[in-house]
Amino acid sequence: MSAEVLVEKKKLDKPPLQIHYLGERVLRMNAKRIAKVDREIRELAKEMLQTMYSADGIGLAAPQVGIQKQLIVVDCEPDNQAKPPLVLINPTIKRFSSELCVYQEGCLSVPGVYLDVTRPSAIEVSYKDEFGRPQTLFATGLLSRCIQHEIDHLSGVMFVDRVENKLALTEELIKHKFSLRDVKSIV
Repeated sequence: MSAEVLVEKKKLDKPPLQIHYLGERVLRMNAKRIAKVDREIRELAKEMLQTMYSADGIGLAAPQVGIQKQLIVVDCEPDNQAKPPLVLINPTIKRFSSELCVYQEGCLSVPGVYLDVTRPSAIEVSYKDEFGRPQTLFATGLLSRCIQHEIDHLSGVMFVDRVENKLALTEELIKHKFSLRDVKSIV
């Protein structure tokens, strides 16, 4: 069975969805589980991918486009047309590695800001695919980090909340005209 949410990996002049930015309340709400995976959910995933590619992103969570559903899309190889993107519905991280890794993250909802974040280097995640079939994925490296980052969005957590270097965080936010008041530190 072929994926129904395959889209061309290209920028659109008018992406179908609008990305919300740090400071907007919609980004701090908890997303709801998806009870039924149907054509509407697949269409949402397709529009999220088109929006993500148009913004030069590698991951996007439904709350970032103002939709409170547990749906994320990820593509760590946006330049590789042969590699399909991942659609994760109701994703849950089952296991984290004890090994931690520091890596610079950015976010389509905080454009221009890139800061170091510490996360587990590997995860095991369970989810439903675009057909509602249960899946389990063991992810390492950039894929692991991207999935963790996007799953955080489903709980209203943003990467800036995990930044330990408060001086760098303050400088970057000011430089890109975001408010430190919108950060909800969890480190």
